Amino acid sequence: MIQFLKQNPVVLLVLVCTGIFFVNLDAIWVNIMEARNFATAREMLQDDNWLLTTLNGEPRYQKPPLPTWLTAISAALFGLESLTAMRLPAALITLVLILATYSIAIRFTAQRTYAFISSLVLATSFYIIFSGRNGQWDIFTHGFMMLTIYQLYRFFTENTYKYGRALAAAIFFGCSFMSKGPVSLYALLLPFLIAFGWVYKFKKMKTRILPLLLFLVVSFILSAWWHYYTYVFDAETVLAITNKETGNWTSYNVRPFYYYWSFFTQSGIWTIPAFVGLLYPYLKNKVLDKKGYLFTFIWTMTSVILLSIIPEKKSRYLLPVLIPLALNTGFYIMYLFRNFRQMENWKEKLPVYFNFGLIALIGIAFPIGGYIFLKDNLSGGDWFWFITLSLLLVAIAINIVIKLKQKSIKPVFYLTIAFIICITCFGMPLAKQTTVNPEYKAMADLREWNKTKQLPIYELTFFTPELIWDYKANIPVLHNGEEVVIPNENKFGILVAEHDMELFEKTFNGYRIEKIDKYDMNPQPQGNRQHKSRLWRDFYVITSTTSEASK
Repeated sequence: MIQFLKQNPVVLLVLVCTGIFFVNLDAIWVNIMEARNFATAREMLQDDNWLLTTLNGEPRYQKPPLPTWLTAISAALFGLESLTAMRLPAALITLVLILATYSIAIRFTAQRTYAFISSLVLATSFYIIFSGRNGQWDIFTHGFMMLTIYQLYRFFTENTYKYGRALAAAIFFGCSFMSKGPVSLYALLLPFLIAFGWVYKFKKMKTRILPLLLFLVVSFILSAWWHYYTYVFDAETVLAITNKETGNWTSYNVRPFYYYWSFFTQSGIWTIPAFVGLLYPYLKNKVLDKKGYLFTFIWTMTSVILLSIIPEKKSRYLLPVLIPLALNTGFYIMYLFRNFRQMENWKEKLPVYFNFGLIALIGIAFPIGGYIFLKDNLSGGDWFWFITLSLLLVAIAINIVIKLKQKSIKPVFYLTIAFIICITCFGMPLAKQTTVNPEYKAMADLREWNKTKQLPIYELTFFTPELIWDYKANIPVLHNGEEVVIPNENKFGILVAEHDMELFEKTFNGYRIEKIDKYDMNPQPQGNRQHKSRLWRDFYVITSTTSEASK
């Protein structure tokens, strides 16, 4: 079996990705981006809104619908109540992303070990793990774009199947655009083309003009049709959303140009190797493939520079940078495999010992630190997961220390991969034990309460996606942007946020108001800085006094 896996690294890569991205997918709370996407997918199934997509019954054209379609199909197959079903498409496209990265790495280096190592670095990078286990759409656009890049690389370097490769690239490009618009075109494809043209050059382009034209035409059609459709059938809303979204680029989350220049920290456990791998003057003459290393270095840095130009910045926008960064880091890891035993300069060895020594220290300290942090929240089956995880992490840590003393970096690297797999397989079931709010009350409880009351339920001024998702139905908003529109019903329920109490009391002065409960979906308790007011509502039943008098 071991020999089979050595001879078939793709199979081993799939097994590793299974442990990282597919196990315990339902372990963590639904975040705001997921809630938007999941609720939209649910409304696709329930209201048949497959093209004119909605969120809480309101138009949602900010993002193209391909990932939502895939999520809705998964939910239809495996159940709307299953978080695993909702997150499964993201895990699948992440696997595709890893395999596409492996394939392109083999193409430009012809080194299977390098491709395998780089793909493992990518699969275990922090934000790749986070995105691959969450139902957010960034991973889709970059996953499909890596398939585009793979086909374009072969299109530019091979002389056969030009039209087939151009067509395949166009289809995947359309899928990327239909996942999140031009994001990946700008942050991943354009840097790739710049790096490829710089290092490998665009050769024999006369024979590629017509296939390239085919690529451009098909890409445009597949990317534009849904946007055209929404404009034709709901032009006013499309224009309003477009103006708001473009305005955000220069007025929302604006950060300085240098904001992204700690980008390598997003690789998490590979932060130090990633940083050293970016020291081009140091490493350029030590790698086996100088052109390949220059290619990944330019690809990475160009992506960072292009993203830095855009005024709006968020950490998650660095996701595409992690792909060429992993390929770049792979060259440094390969250098360590070949040369660490012979290294004499302590400055070269220090980052290695510090990086992997820190991982070993975390593994050894986990049983004590984890017990102190979790002891009050562990019960029943939680102890199985905690004890198993503790034993595995300690065992891995001890072996890392032993192999470091022996200056054997290859097993240290693979033990680090095992470290991550253990956390996702045995640590994720403990995730919810780290966030305990004694006043937690789900919106699903309100839905249960209302099964007997059968009251219409409204939000006063705005809706929160997580609450809508948990309620499992739309909750209309009474404020139309200018005023509160009072419902026609004589009796109804209303959810009121903390900062809307004054407006609520003023609007329903003269009505009979009965407070029923408070619904707080914060994982953290009140007083914790992570406790968000948008995640809780006071719930009231409003009765018209005129209707009571008429009785």
